[in-house]
Amino acid sequence: MTLPVNQAAQHLRAAIREATAGLVDREQLAELMILAAVAREHLLVIGPPGTAKSAVVRRVAQSLGGQYFEYLLGRFTEPSELFGPVNLSKLRLGQVETDIAGMLPEAEIAFLDEVFLGSTAILNTLLGLLNERQFRRGHTRIACPLRICVGAANALPEDEGLAAFADRFLLHVFVEPVPDNRLEDLLAGGWAAGQHQVTAMLDLSTLDVLNQAVPHVDMEGVRLALAQAIRLLRQAQVQLSDRRIVKAQQLIAAAAVLAGRTAATRADLWPLLYVIPTAAGQRSAREILRELLADASHPLLHAVVEQAAQQPMARLARLAESADLLLANTDAADARPRIEALLREIDANFDAAQLPEPLLQRRQQLVAVASNP
Repeated sequence: MTLPVNQAAQHLRAAIREATAGLVDREQLAELMILAAVAREHLLVIGPPGTAKSAVVRRVAQSLGGQYFEYLLGRFTEPSELFGPVNLSKLRLGQVETDIAGMLPEAEIAFLDEVFLGSTAILNTLLGLLNERQFRRGHTRIACPLRICVGAANALPEDEGLAAFADRFLLHVFVEPVPDNRLEDLLAGGWAAGQHQVTAMLDLSTLDVLNQAVPHVDMEGVRLALAQAIRLLRQAQVQLSDRRIVKAQQLIAAAAVLAGRTAATRADLWPLLYVIPTAAGQRSAREILRELLADASHPLLHAVVEQAAQQPMARLARLAESADLLLANTDAADARPRIEALLREIDANFDAAQLPEPLLQRRQQLVAVASNP
């Protein structure tokens, strides 16, 4: 993997940290946005109101830079509110053209809240924009610079027509309110986040470097394991369309690129879980694919891999990064209890005699710091 690609991936990790500062249990959503943007796919976020869906999307967009468009759809939303009004001067000449300045067709990152409330006219136009990055309306025909569209809703639609539209978002993630045991963190983090102004950590040329690397990833080494995973899911009645199965390879390749690999491995299979469109299907898949996901890990996307695999190797990168942050700030007032807590977590996940190399030296350093009077 060339140096520019590795540097681009590291810059994205910095963007994730900047975007999620103070937000509790929302790193998963931010990391999935990054994965989707690198793969040039779209993300659907399902969760109840007030779970910081829009806050995360907005902050990630600010951190990435680029032209951003956001809109809350309603049952009476007009197409012009998303795509722009008809150009009246052209209309007088008999041409139906749309003035798209500052609207969705010009956006590089888009967020559509309550996306399923859009009218048939809106959703039909969105299909072309999402699938082909093309905007067609009247005489207007333009290519759109859209990198990623994030749609959000409180629940998946039951209507078949809307369900077909939901299927155009390759990645699905389900968010829940912060649990009781983290309410103190929620209060402290929310207060701090309100005082923190997110700054752009990079520009979208960073994404260009990674986008261009994705088609060149060697998928041969992981294709048999991917096919086996699909067979296991089908046997358990967890169904995926052929289109979603094929496009899942794009996400796996993007995961490999972000990990600094030119060839995908079993460690990169975890995005398949988020291709499954329902929450129940994703829960089942974690158990069905437990053995195949045992090697799942990622040096940059910590939370999303850990949530997908829920196994020790998936926690490795997060534990290593946490150790580095603590070792760099051993003079902090709360350093000792945090180091002791991290040591307990490391020992709970890994046998001391078979500690992975990334943690071996770090654990020794943490023990030395904790042992000092």
